[in-house]
Amino acid sequence: MTEVERALEIGAGLGEGPVWSADEGVLYWLDIFAPSINRFDPRDGRNKAVSLAQPIYAMALRQGGGMVGAFEDGLGYVDFESGEIEIVSDPKADQPVNFNDGGCDRKGRLWSGTMAKDWTSPLGKLFRFEASGTATAMDHAFILANGLGWSPDDAIMYFTDTGRRVIYAYDFELESGTLANRRDFIQIPEGAGLPDGLTVDAEGYLWIAIWDGWKVTRYDPTGRIERVVEMPVQRPTSCMFGGDDLSVLYITSATMMLSDDELAQQPMAGDLFAYRSDVKGLPEHKFAG
Repeated sequence: MTEVERALEIGAGLGEGPVWSADEGVLYWLDIFAPSINRFDPRDGRNKAVSLAQPIYAMALRQGGGMVGAFEDGLGYVDFESGEIEIVSDPKADQPVNFNDGGCDRKGRLWSGTMAKDWTSPLGKLFRFEASGTATAMDHAFILANGLGWSPDDAIMYFTDTGRRVIYAYDFELESGTLANRRDFIQIPEGAGLPDGLTVDAEGYLWIAIWDGWKVTRYDPTGRIERVVEMPVQRPTSCMFGGDDLSVLYITSATMMLSDDELAQQPMAGDLFAYRSDVKGLPEHKFAG
């Protein structure tokens, strides 16, 4: 696998949130607006979709089994077999925002940001969700909160504001789960697409899906472009390493808001892709609750 290959033909409206389960050897991923959690098994190419009663914007596996997620109605748990959702906390209640991407740190806390429903107002916040069920706002004034991740040594947390085309870096304190010294780390030039979901590999490089950019870009720890992985679709949305040795980069994509003409030019839009890398990813962390 030296180029991007289609792993699953599915035409998702908004494929997102890939999470590799090393225990099962499968990839979980989301279709946000035809709300479902999907379980893709690369060994036989089968995909099982479990429909949900409300949109899900981010998901992580739990240490004790099951899943945690960010939903339309707040933060909580979901059972993959039944699709049953239990909301624990809704820190965005009565605000014109919804959750978006998220992920767990090494201590098992779920982080997820919110974004304005009009996609333009700086109303978004970054939340930390604890095993106790407590949600705390850790930063604010984002337009469109998106992909996040941590350096291999947990000293830096990366967080995306798609609305400003920027990936921020924070000093991260693992034990307390606190942030400091926010600074611009990567700024995507105007007209070059929008930064969406991301993952960090074992060498500390960032892989960022570029919405409307037809690519996934790998950046080194100084913020310089190391490589560009060309995609056959306009709207790659997120990426995550998986496979037995964590060397396969799985990439989700979207058909959302594409015209009939645009869809005709990219018949694989909304599909799931795989790219065999010469570097490995980091294992996914599970939620401690």
